[in-house]
Amino acid sequence: MAIRTYGPNAVDWEERVDLDRLRRQRLARLHDTLNRSELGAVLSFDFANIRYMTATHIGTWAMDKLIRFALLVRGGEPVVWDFGSAARHHQLYNPWLDYSDGKGGPPTGARAGISTLRGAFHPDAGIAEDVAAKIAAELRAHGLAGEPLGVDVAEMPVLAALRAEGIDVVDGQQLFLEARRIKTGDEISLLSQACAMVDAAYEELYAHLRPGIRENECVGLVSKVLYDLGSEYVEGVNAISGERCSPHPHVYSDRLIRPGDPAFFDILHSHLGYRTCYYRTFAVGSASRAQRDAYVRCREYMDQAISLVRPGATTADIVQVWPRAEEFGFADETAAFALQYGHGVGLSIWEKPIFSRLVSLDHPEVLEEGMVFALETYWPAADGWSAARIEEELVVTADGCEVITKFPAEELLVAGRKYWTVGGDLNTAREAQSHLNTGTAKGQRGTAEARQETADGHRGTGDGHR
Repeated sequence: MAIRTYGPNAVDWEERVDLDRLRRQRLARLHDTLNRSELGAVLSFDFANIRYMTATHIGTWAMDKLIRFALLVRGGEPVVWDFGSAARHHQLYNPWLDYSDGKGGPPTGARAGISTLRGAFHPDAGIAEDVAAKIAAELRAHGLAGEPLGVDVAEMPVLAALRAEGIDVVDGQQLFLEARRIKTGDEISLLSQACAMVDAAYEELYAHLRPGIRENECVGLVSKVLYDLGSEYVEGVNAISGERCSPHPHVYSDRLIRPGDPAFFDILHSHLGYRTCYYRTFAVGSASRAQRDAYVRCREYMDQAISLVRPGATTADIVQVWPRAEEFGFADETAAFALQYGHGVGLSIWEKPIFSRLVSLDHPEVLEEGMVFALETYWPAADGWSAARIEEELVVTADGCEVITKFPAEELLVAGRKYWTVGGDLNTAREAQSHLNTGTAKGQRGTAEARQETADGHRGTGDGHR
Protein backbone atom coordinates (compact mmCIF):
# COMPACT_ATOMS: atom_id res chain seq x y z
CA MET A 1 0.00 0.00 0.00
CA ALA A 2 1.27 3.48 -0.84
CA ILE A 3 2.19 5.75 2.06
CA ARG A 4 -0.85 7.89 2.71
CA THR A 5 -0.92 11.65 2.42
CA TYR A 6 -3.69 13.59 4.15
CA GLY A 7 -5.09 17.07 4.15
CA PRO A 8 -3.83 19.44 6.85
CA ASN A 9 -7.10 19.47 8.82
CA ALA A 10 -8.34 17.13 11.53
CA VAL A 11 -11.63 15.39 10.72
CA ASP A 12 -13.97 13.07 12.60
CA TRP A 13 -14.66 10.77 9.65
CA GLU A 14 -11.13 9.55 8.89
CA GLU A 15 -8.15 8.49 10.96
CA ARG A 16 -5.19 10.63 10.02
CA VAL A 17 -2.05 11.61 11.90
CA ASP A 18 -2.65 11.02 15.61
CA LEU A 19 -0.63 13.67 17.41
CA ASP A 20 -1.20 12.18 20.87
CA ARG A 21 0.14 8.86 19.59
CA LEU A 22 3.04 10.69 17.95
CA ARG A 23 4.03 12.26 21.27
CA ARG A 24 3.68 9.00 23.20
CA GLN A 25 5.64 6.90 20.72
CA ARG A 26 8.48 9.38 20.39
CA LEU A 27 8.91 9.57 24.16
CA ALA A 28 8.67 5.78 24.45
CA ARG A 29 11.46 5.37 21.89
CA LEU A 30 13.62 7.85 23.78
CA HIS A 31 12.95 6.10 27.10
CA ASP A 32 13.78 2.72 25.55
CA THR A 33 17.03 4.01 24.09
CA LEU A 34 17.98 5.63 27.41
CA ASN A 35 17.20 2.43 29.33
CA ARG A 36 19.48 0.44 27.01
CA SER A 37 22.34 2.89 27.49
CA GLU A 38 24.81 3.46 30.33
CA LEU A 39 23.48 6.98 30.93
CA GLY A 40 21.38 8.08 33.85
CA ALA A 41 19.77 10.97 32.00
CA VAL A 42 19.96 13.08 28.86
CA LEU A 43 20.01 16.88 28.70
CA SER A 44 19.14 18.70 25.50
CA PHE A 45 19.70 22.24 24.27
CA ASP A 46 18.97 21.26 20.66
CA PHE A 47 15.54 22.33 19.38
CA ALA A 48 14.85 19.10 17.49
CA ASN A 49 15.74 16.91 20.47
CA ILE A 50 13.71 19.08 22.85
CA ARG A 51 10.70 18.77 20.56
CA TYR A 52 11.14 15.01 20.23
CA MET A 53 11.32 14.66 24.02
CA THR A 54 8.71 17.18 25.20
CA ALA A 55 6.54 18.04 22.14
CA THR A 56 7.10 21.76 22.76
CA HIS A 57 7.95 24.46 20.26
CA ILE A 58 8.32 28.23 20.61
CA GLY A 59 9.06 29.28 17.04
CA THR A 60 11.96 29.08 14.68
CA TRP A 61 13.28 32.49 15.74
CA ALA A 62 14.89 30.81 18.74
CA MET A 63 16.46 27.83 17.00
CA ASP A 64 20.02 29.15 17.15
CA LYS A 65 19.85 30.84 20.56
CA LEU A 66 20.54 27.85 22.90
CA ILE A 67 18.20 29.45 25.42
CA ARG A 68 15.96 26.52 26.43
CA PHE A 69 16.81 23.09 27.77
CA ALA A 70 15.10 19.83 28.65
CA LEU A 71 16.00 16.82 30.79
CA LEU A 72 14.87 13.20 30.74
CA VAL A 73 16.00 10.97 33.60
CA ARG A 74 15.91 7.21 33.57
CA GLY A 75 12.43 6.14 34.71
CA GLY A 76 11.17 9.73 34.91
CA GLU A 77 9.17 12.22 32.88
CA PRO A 78 10.62 14.98 30.70
CA VAL A 79 11.11 18.46 32.11
CA VAL A 80 11.62 21.53 29.91
CA TRP A 81 12.88 24.88 31.17
CA ASP A 82 11.60 27.42 28.69
CA PHE A 83 11.92 31.04 27.70
CA GLY A 84 9.93 33.46 29.84
CA SER A 85 6.19 33.24 29.32
CA ALA A 86 6.54 30.21 27.03
CA ALA A 87 6.69 28.04 30.15
CA ARG A 88 3.35 29.43 31.31
CA HIS A 89 1.87 28.76 27.86
CA HIS A 90 3.01 25.13 28.09
CA GLN A 91 1.36 24.81 31.50
CA LEU A 92 -1.93 25.99 30.00
CA TYR A 93 -1.87 24.16 26.66
CA ASN A 94 0.44 21.14 27.02
CA PRO A 95 -1.37 18.77 29.41
CA TRP A 96 1.10 15.96 28.63
CA LEU A 97 3.63 17.92 30.75
CA ASP A 98 1.31 18.11 33.78
CA TYR A 99 2.41 15.40 36.19
CA SER A 100 0.47 16.59 39.25
CA ASP A 101 -2.16 14.40 40.86
CA GLY A 102 -4.02 17.30 42.46
CA LYS A 103 -2.70 16.26 45.87
CA GLY A 104 0.71 17.87 45.92
CA GLY A 105 2.23 15.47 43.41
CA PRO A 106 5.21 16.15 41.17
CA PRO A 107 5.53 19.68 39.84
CA THR A 108 4.81 20.57 36.26
CA GLY A 109 7.21 19.46 33.57
CA ALA A 110 7.08 22.95 32.04
CA ARG A 111 9.16 25.41 34.06
CA ALA A 112 10.66 28.85 33.54
CA GLY A 113 14.39 28.87 32.92
CA ILE A 114 16.96 30.28 30.57
CA SER A 115 20.47 29.43 29.51
CA THR A 116 23.35 31.73 28.60
CA LEU A 117 22.10 33.26 25.33
CA ARG A 118 25.24 32.14 23.51
CA GLY A 119 27.34 34.31 25.81
CA ALA A 120 25.20 37.44 25.64
CA PHE A 121 24.56 37.37 29.38
CA HIS A 122 27.38 38.76 31.50
CA PRO A 123 29.59 35.80 32.45
CA ASP A 124 29.43 36.82 36.11
CA ALA A 125 25.62 36.79 36.18
CA GLY A 126 25.59 33.15 37.28
CA ILE A 127 23.27 31.93 34.52
CA ALA A 128 25.36 28.88 33.65
CA GLU A 129 25.60 27.96 37.33
CA ASP A 130 21.82 28.29 37.67
CA VAL A 131 21.28 25.90 34.75
CA ALA A 132 23.69 23.40 36.31
CA ALA A 133 22.02 23.71 39.72
CA LYS A 134 18.60 22.94 38.24
CA ILE A 135 19.92 19.84 36.50
CA ALA A 136 21.88 18.65 39.52
CA ALA A 137 18.79 18.99 41.74
CA GLU A 138 16.74 16.79 39.40
CA LEU A 139 19.47 14.15 39.20
CA ARG A 140 19.79 14.04 42.99
CA ALA A 141 16.02 13.81 43.40
CA HIS A 142 16.01 10.69 41.22
CA GLY A 143 19.11 9.17 42.77
CA LEU A 144 21.12 9.62 39.58
CA ALA A 145 23.69 12.21 40.64
CA GLY A 146 26.50 9.70 40.20
CA GLU A 147 25.40 8.46 36.78
CA PRO A 148 26.69 9.86 33.46
CA LEU A 149 24.64 12.69 31.97
CA GLY A 150 24.41 12.74 28.17
CA VAL A 151 24.35 16.23 26.65
CA ASP A 152 23.72 16.90 22.96
CA VAL A 153 25.12 20.43 22.51
CA ALA A 154 26.12 22.98 25.15
CA GLU A 155 28.00 26.21 25.64
CA MET A 156 31.34 25.92 27.39
CA PRO A 157 30.28 27.82 30.55
CA VAL A 158 27.32 25.46 31.02
CA LEU A 159 29.54 22.44 30.50
CA ALA A 160 32.01 23.77 33.08
CA ALA A 161 29.21 24.51 35.55
CA LEU A 162 27.78 21.00 35.21
CA ARG A 163 31.18 19.51 35.91
CA ALA A 164 31.61 21.86 38.88
CA GLU A 165 28.45 20.26 40.30
CA GLY A 166 30.24 16.92 40.12
CA ILE A 167 28.25 15.67 37.13
CA ASP A 168 29.94 13.29 34.70
CA VAL A 169 29.05 14.90 31.34
CA VAL A 170 29.33 12.71 28.23
CA ASP A 171 28.10 12.78 24.63
CA GLY A 172 24.32 12.44 24.50
CA GLN A 173 23.73 13.29 20.85
CA GLN A 174 24.27 9.70 19.73
CA LEU A 175 21.48 8.54 22.05
CA PHE A 176 19.03 11.09 20.65
CA LEU A 177 19.91 10.24 17.05
CA GLU A 178 19.60 6.52 17.75
CA ALA A 179 16.10 7.05 19.16
CA ARG A 180 15.11 9.15 16.15
CA ARG A 181 16.66 6.80 13.57
CA ILE A 182 13.51 4.70 13.00
CA LYS A 183 10.37 6.71 12.34
CA THR A 184 6.91 5.95 13.68
CA GLY A 185 3.95 5.67 11.30
CA ASP A 186 2.81 9.17 12.19
CA GLU A 187 6.27 10.59 11.58
CA ILE A 188 6.35 8.96 8.14
CA SER A 189 2.94 10.47 7.33
CA LEU A 190 4.15 13.94 8.32
CA LEU A 191 7.34 13.55 6.28
CA SER A 192 5.28 12.48 3.27
CA GLN A 193 2.94 15.44 3.74
CA ALA A 194 5.94 17.77 3.89
CA CYS A 195 7.14 16.35 0.56
CA ALA A 196 3.67 16.80 -0.95
CA MET A 197 3.89 20.50 -0.14
CA VAL A 198 7.22 20.69 -1.98
CA ASP A 199 5.63 18.85 -4.94
CA ALA A 200 3.22 21.78 -5.12
CA ALA A 201 6.05 24.31 -4.83
CA TYR A 202 7.88 22.69 -7.75
CA GLU A 203 4.71 22.80 -9.83
CA GLU A 204 4.54 26.57 -9.35
CA LEU A 205 8.26 27.00 -9.87
CA TYR A 206 8.18 25.03 -13.12
CA ALA A 207 5.35 27.23 -14.40
CA HIS A 208 7.21 30.46 -13.58
CA LEU A 209 10.78 29.50 -14.43
CA ARG A 210 11.92 31.48 -17.49
CA PRO A 211 14.72 33.73 -18.73
CA GLY A 212 14.84 36.99 -16.81
CA ILE A 213 13.68 35.66 -13.45
CA ARG A 214 16.30 35.88 -10.71
CA GLU A 215 17.37 33.11 -8.39
CA ASN A 216 16.19 35.07 -5.35
CA GLU A 217 12.77 35.54 -6.96
CA CYS A 218 12.52 31.74 -7.27
CA VAL A 219 13.30 31.51 -3.55
CA GLY A 220 10.50 33.96 -2.77
CA LEU A 221 8.01 32.16 -5.00
CA VAL A 222 8.72 28.77 -3.42
CA SER A 223 8.58 30.22 0.10
CA LYS A 224 5.19 31.79 -0.54
CA VAL A 225 3.72 28.56 -1.87
CA LEU A 226 4.94 26.64 1.16
CA TYR A 227 3.78 29.19 3.72
CA ASP A 228 0.40 29.44 2.00
CA LEU A 229 0.11 25.65 2.36
CA GLY A 230 0.87 25.89 6.08
CA SER A 231 4.61 25.34 6.27
CA GLU A 232 5.97 25.96 9.73
CA TYR A 233 9.40 27.02 8.52
CA VAL A 234 11.13 27.40 5.17
CA GLU A 235 14.69 26.66 6.18
CA GLY A 236 16.12 27.44 2.80
CA VAL A 237 15.82 27.21 -0.95
CA ASN A 238 19.03 26.54 -2.83
CA ALA A 239 18.50 28.19 -6.22
CA ILE A 240 21.50 27.61 -8.47
CA SER A 241 21.63 28.43 -12.18
CA GLY A 242 23.90 28.73 -15.18
CA GLU A 243 27.63 28.69 -14.63
CA ARG A 244 27.05 28.72 -10.85
CA CYS A 245 26.05 25.04 -11.10
CA SER A 246 29.65 23.81 -11.20
CA PRO A 247 31.11 23.86 -8.67
CA HIS A 248 27.97 23.83 -6.50
CA PRO A 249 28.07 26.95 -4.27
CA HIS A 250 25.25 25.83 -1.91
CA VAL A 251 23.72 29.33 -1.77
CA TYR A 252 21.36 31.32 -4.00
CA SER A 253 22.16 34.71 -5.49
CA ASP A 254 20.40 37.45 -7.47
CA ARG A 255 21.66 36.06 -10.78
CA LEU A 256 19.37 36.48 -13.80
CA ILE A 257 18.47 33.12 -15.31
CA ARG A 258 19.24 33.05 -19.03
CA PRO A 259 18.04 31.03 -22.05
CA GLY A 260 19.60 27.57 -22.11
CA ASP A 261 20.63 27.66 -18.44
CA PRO A 262 20.56 24.63 -16.21
CA ALA A 263 18.92 25.45 -12.88
CA PHE A 264 18.69 23.21 -9.84
CA PHE A 265 16.91 23.80 -6.58
CA ASP A 266 16.89 22.26 -3.11
CA ILE A 267 13.76 22.97 -1.06
CA LEU A 268 14.05 22.59 2.70
CA HIS A 269 11.05 23.27 4.90
CA SER A 270 9.23 21.97 7.96
CA HIS A 271 5.69 20.64 8.37
CA LEU A 272 4.88 20.22 12.07
CA GLY A 273 8.60 19.97 12.63
CA TYR A 274 9.24 17.34 9.94
CA ARG A 275 11.61 18.42 7.22
CA THR A 276 12.33 18.02 3.54
CA CYS A 277 15.52 18.00 1.51
CA TYR A 278 14.41 17.76 -2.12
CA TYR A 279 16.43 18.70 -5.23
CA ARG A 280 15.23 19.00 -8.80
CA THR A 281 17.06 20.16 -11.95
CA PHE A 282 15.55 21.97 -14.93
CA ALA A 283 16.75 23.31 -18.24
CA VAL A 284 15.40 26.76 -19.02
CA GLY A 285 14.12 27.02 -22.57
CA SER A 286 16.43 24.35 -23.93
CA ALA A 287 19.16 21.92 -22.92
CA SER A 288 22.53 21.31 -24.52
CA ARG A 289 23.85 17.83 -25.16
CA ALA A 290 26.32 18.26 -22.31
CA GLN A 291 23.49 19.12 -19.92
CA ARG A 292 21.41 16.16 -21.06
CA ASP A 293 24.34 13.77 -20.70
CA ALA A 294 25.09 15.07 -17.20
CA TYR A 295 21.48 14.57 -16.18
CA VAL A 296 21.42 11.01 -17.52
CA ARG A 297 24.58 10.18 -15.58
CA CYS A 298 23.19 11.79 -12.41
CA ARG A 299 19.93 9.84 -12.78
CA GLU A 300 21.76 6.56 -13.35
CA TYR A 301 23.67 6.91 -10.10
CA MET A 302 20.41 7.69 -8.30
CA ASP A 303 18.54 4.72 -9.75
CA GLN A 304 21.39 2.32 -9.02
CA ALA A 305 21.36 3.46 -5.39
CA ILE A 306 17.57 3.22 -5.00
CA SER A 307 17.56 -0.30 -6.43
CA LEU A 308 19.74 -1.46 -3.53
CA VAL A 309 17.64 0.01 -0.69
CA ARG A 310 16.01 -2.64 1.47
CA PRO A 311 16.22 -3.84 5.08
CA GLY A 312 19.58 -5.49 5.71
CA ALA A 313 21.46 -3.54 3.05
CA THR A 314 24.10 -1.12 4.29
CA THR A 315 25.16 2.42 3.57
CA ALA A 316 28.37 0.94 2.13
CA ASP A 317 26.33 -1.01 -0.44
CA ILE A 318 24.77 2.25 -1.61
CA VAL A 319 27.88 4.42 -1.83
CA GLN A 320 29.83 1.74 -3.71
CA VAL A 321 27.78 2.46 -6.85
CA TRP A 322 28.61 6.16 -6.65
CA PRO A 323 31.73 7.61 -8.31
CA ARG A 324 34.92 8.44 -6.47
CA ALA A 325 35.65 12.13 -5.93
CA GLU A 326 38.53 12.02 -8.39
CA GLU A 327 36.18 10.90 -11.17
CA PHE A 328 34.26 14.17 -11.19
CA GLY A 329 36.97 16.70 -10.56
CA PHE A 330 37.73 16.71 -6.83
CA ALA A 331 40.92 15.83 -5.00
CA ASP A 332 39.34 13.63 -2.34
CA GLU A 333 36.08 12.73 -0.60
CA THR A 334 36.30 15.66 1.81
CA ALA A 335 36.50 18.09 -1.10
CA ALA A 336 33.53 16.40 -2.79
CA PHE A 337 31.49 15.90 0.39
CA ALA A 338 27.68 16.06 0.06
CA LEU A 339 27.64 15.86 -3.74
CA GLN A 340 27.11 12.08 -3.80
CA TYR A 341 25.39 11.85 -0.45
CA GLY A 342 22.58 10.54 1.68
CA HIS A 343 21.20 11.45 5.09
CA GLY A 344 18.33 10.70 7.41
CA VAL A 345 15.43 13.16 7.46
CA GLY A 346 13.14 13.82 10.39
CA LEU A 347 12.87 16.69 12.85
CA SER A 348 16.16 17.90 11.40
CA ILE A 349 17.66 17.68 7.94
CA TRP A 350 20.73 15.56 8.62
CA GLU A 351 20.00 12.58 10.83
CA LYS A 352 21.14 8.96 10.81
CA PRO A 353 22.00 7.17 8.60
CA ILE A 354 24.66 9.03 6.63
CA PHE A 355 25.71 7.85 3.16
CA SER A 356 29.08 9.09 1.95
CA ARG A 357 32.20 7.56 0.52
CA LEU A 358 34.02 9.64 3.14
CA VAL A 359 32.80 7.39 5.98
CA SER A 360 30.35 4.70 4.87
CA LEU A 361 32.75 2.21 3.28
CA ASP A 362 34.71 1.84 6.52
CA HIS A 363 31.83 2.47 8.92
CA PRO A 364 28.68 1.04 7.29
CA GLU A 365 25.24 1.35 8.88
CA VAL A 366 22.51 -1.23 8.36
CA LEU A 367 19.25 -0.07 6.79
CA GLU A 368 16.05 -0.94 8.67
CA GLU A 369 12.36 -0.77 7.96
CA GLY A 370 10.96 2.59 9.02
CA MET A 371 14.05 4.63 8.17
CA VAL A 372 13.46 7.77 6.13
CA PHE A 373 16.36 9.30 4.27
CA ALA A 374 17.32 11.35 1.24
CA LEU A 375 19.76 10.30 -1.48
CA GLU A 376 21.49 13.01 -3.52
CA THR A 377 23.52 12.68 -6.72
CA TYR A 378 25.43 15.25 -8.75
CA TRP A 379 27.29 15.23 -12.03
CA PRO A 380 29.20 18.09 -13.69
CA ALA A 381 28.70 18.44 -17.43
CA ALA A 382 31.45 18.08 -20.00
CA ASP A 383 31.06 21.77 -20.94
CA GLY A 384 32.87 22.69 -17.71
CA TRP A 385 30.17 24.90 -16.21
CA SER A 386 26.75 23.24 -16.07
CA ALA A 387 25.70 20.30 -13.90
CA ALA A 388 22.80 18.12 -12.80
CA ARG A 389 21.55 17.51 -9.27
CA ILE A 390 18.79 15.10 -8.16
CA GLU A 391 17.52 14.17 -4.72
CA GLU A 392 14.88 11.67 -3.67
CA GLU A 393 13.48 10.96 -0.20
CA LEU A 394 12.76 7.31 0.55
CA VAL A 395 11.01 5.26 3.21
CA VAL A 396 12.50 1.82 3.83
CA THR A 397 9.67 -0.73 3.65
CA ALA A 398 9.55 -4.43 4.56
CA ASP A 399 10.67 -5.50 1.08
CA GLY A 400 12.37 -2.45 -0.41
CA CYS A 401 11.56 1.22 -0.35
CA GLU A 402 9.04 3.83 -1.45
CA VAL A 403 10.00 7.22 -2.86
CA ILE A 404 7.95 10.08 -1.37
CA THR A 405 9.33 12.93 -3.52
CA LYS A 406 6.93 12.81 -6.46
CA PHE A 407 7.72 15.74 -8.79
CA PRO A 408 8.92 14.14 -12.06
CA ALA A 409 12.67 13.61 -12.30
CA GLU A 410 13.24 10.55 -14.50
CA GLU A 411 14.22 12.85 -17.37
CA LEU A 412 15.49 16.41 -17.61
CA LEU A 413 12.50 18.78 -17.73
CA VAL A 414 12.61 21.90 -19.89
CA ALA A 415 10.87 24.89 -18.31
CA GLY A 416 9.85 28.20 -19.84
CA ARG A 417 8.08 29.33 -22.96
CA LYS A 418 8.21 27.27 -26.14
CA TYR A 419 9.69 29.28 -28.99
CA TRP A 420 8.42 29.18 -32.58
CA THR A 421 10.39 29.67 -35.76
CA VAL A 422 9.22 30.06 -39.35
CA GLY A 423 9.71 26.32 -39.74
CA GLY A 424 7.90 25.27 -36.57
CA ASP A 425 8.76 24.97 -32.91
CA LEU A 426 12.36 25.57 -31.82
CA ASN A 427 14.11 22.38 -30.80
CA THR A 428 14.55 22.25 -27.01
CA ALA A 429 17.65 20.08 -27.50
CA ARG A 430 20.03 22.82 -28.54
CA GLU A 431 23.08 24.80 -27.51
CA ALA A 432 22.49 28.08 -25.70
CA GLN A 433 24.63 29.92 -28.28
CA SER A 434 22.61 30.08 -31.48
CA HIS A 435 25.54 29.87 -33.90
CA LEU A 436 26.41 26.43 -32.50
CA ASN A 437 23.09 25.11 -33.81
CA THR A 438 23.71 26.00 -37.46
CA GLY A 439 24.88 23.51 -40.07
CA THR A 440 28.54 24.58 -40.16
CA ALA A 441 28.98 24.59 -36.39
CA LYS A 442 27.18 21.26 -36.02
CA GLY A 443 29.69 19.61 -38.32
CA GLN A 444 32.62 21.00 -36.39
CA ARG A 445 31.06 20.10 -33.10
CA GLY A 446 30.33 16.54 -34.23
CA THR A 447 34.05 15.83 -34.63
CA ALA A 448 34.79 17.22 -31.17
CA GLU A 449 31.93 15.27 -29.60
CA ALA A 450 33.17 12.04 -31.14
CA ARG A 451 36.52 12.61 -29.45
CA GLN A 452 34.74 13.33 -26.16
CA GLU A 453 32.67 10.13 -26.42
CA THR A 454 35.86 8.13 -26.92
CA ALA A 455 37.36 9.69 -23.79
CA ASP A 456 34.17 9.00 -21.83
CA GLY A 457 34.29 5.37 -22.92
CA HIS A 458 37.79 5.02 -21.52
CA ARG A 459 36.66 6.49 -18.17
CA GLY A 460 33.73 4.08 -17.81
CA THR A 461 30.46 4.67 -16.01
CA GLY A 462 31.73 4.70 -12.42
CA ASP A 463 29.78 1.55 -11.40
CA GLY A 464 31.02 -0.59 -8.51
CA HIS A 465 33.82 1.68 -7.33
CA ARG A 466 35.68 0.86 -4.19
